[in-house]
Amino acid sequence: MDIQKLFNDELPAALAKNAEDARTIGGKFQINVTGAGEWHLDATATGPALKSGQDTADVTITLASEDFEKLLENPQANSMQLFFAGKLKVAGNQVLAMKLPKLFGYKA
Repeated sequence: MDIQKLFNDELPAALAKNAEDARTIGGKFQINVTGAGEWHLDATATGPALKSGQDTADVTITLASEDFEKLLENPQANSMQLFFAGKLKVAGNQVLAMKLPKLFGYKA
């Protein structure tokens, strides 16, 4: 999987196509994928917007690139498994973090 392509091309296109629904999530995410990069995703009323780098967020998600790939394969099952194994780190609003799979479910 090309994580850079996902965050730089595919996800922005999917968010643009599903903008109204994405805004209902109502939060800002900082996603740090070790070995791949860092992205800030705004899913608030002013979004959706996705940019490279770090910014103020309601929740920060940190995990390794191989674990991120597992997360995308099966978000519902693997998110809890990775979290309890200590491979998926969540800082901030954990309820908001549980909405992240919805964002990655959008299709362009």
